Amino acid sequence: MTVTEAPPETRPVPTRTRKRTRTQELQGVRGLAALSTVAFHVWQQYYVYDAAGGHPPVDNPHLAALLSLEVIDLFFVMSAYLLTLPYARAAIDGEGSVRTGRDFLFRRAIRILPVYVTAVLVVWASRNPTLPGDWRDLLEHLTFTHIFDRERIFYTLGPTWSLSLEISFYLVLIAVGPLAIRACHRLTTRRARITACAAGCAALYTFPLVWISLAHYVLGIPHTDWPVYFGPQARFGGFAAGMGLAVLLVAAEDRGRLGVRTATALTATAATGLYALSYIAHATGPEGFWRTYYHPLAALLWFALLYAILHNSVQPRWQGALRARWLTAVGLISYSLYIWHEPVMLFLYDTGLLPSEHSKSGFPLAVVIVTIMALLTATVSYWAVEYPGSLLARARDRRGRSRDFYGS
Repeated sequence: MTVTEAPPETRPVPTRTRKRTRTQELQGVRGLAALSTVAFHVWQQYYVYDAAGGHPPVDNPHLAALLSLEVIDLFFVMSAYLLTLPYARAAIDGEGSVRTGRDFLFRRAIRILPVYVTAVLVVWASRNPTLPGDWRDLLEHLTFTHIFDRERIFYTLGPTWSLSLEISFYLVLIAVGPLAIRACHRLTTRRARITACAAGCAALYTFPLVWISLAHYVLGIPHTDWPVYFGPQARFGGFAAGMGLAVLLVAAEDRGRLGVRTATALTATAATGLYALSYIAHATGPEGFWRTYYHPLAALLWFALLYAILHNSVQPRWQGALRARWLTAVGLISYSLYIWHEPVMLFLYDTGLLPSEHSKSGFPLAVVIVTIMALLTATVSYWAVEYPGSLLARARDRRGRSRDFYGS
């Protein structure tokens, strides 16, 4: 009897390498999402407005749908998935341990604050050269409350409204997570614990749907009332989907892993659905049904796409692209890229270093220039600020206690 080696695209992944591989793939996904965000904001910058309305830089609805495919919900789903995993394991199987709320927030703070605070102070100071300046804008950004200010929500660092939602999610997770673990430990069967966790995630996902429906169809609040539709009460669906993904994968363990064809088909379906959703949402206008529910629906599609990547037993050949070194390198600096790309773009635009918005070739060239300069800035930011800040994690041990570096 002879044993034939399976071809690379259908070879089972050893258990020990699966975790490492999936981490690389998520890093690649994060890199793609960050690059997509840069292109999206350049696209917005090159919109031209006149008496007839807004005109995109390229008059092609298919390209517009691709460039306008907002990936912020992907970031929310990924973040919630990774941070909820320890809670899901502890609640369902009683395995591992979760960090105390204090230690959790400490580690999140050293991950987020060094680059964020540096960028806020630098950009705010450059735009407020004389004191007191817009001190309220500075205060709100430093306290992550600018998301509740309709006028200043996109000031200073426009994309960082999403970090206010991240902070809200952290607070919800450290409050609800331990309660869920204690409640699940009282249930005698694994199925009951899984059902309880899944029900909680479903409830958290449903709340924004109810809020959006009430705000839009009952109260008639326009989409330009940003805090109503950008606040945690409206955008928590992405986090809930990520929490649900963590519960699903912990519950499934190694059962039901997707084959290469199924994983590829599910990925293609989810990607096509995201593109179609973007196309229809922009075609029907900002007050249309598909635009109103764009983000909750997009969260479900990102959920499906990540499930296809994370829960397969074989490696589809296309997943190798997500592990490309250049892409995982972008994923490594993606947070700094997300923080700095908008001020870099506006600086280049205001100083005339970007092509004119009236030039037909202006937008594509602007995407290239902004991407290159933003990547360079993000690389410096990562190694000069973000990485050194992450080393502060060594100040605490695995139990969350201050580490004694000078003990005998």
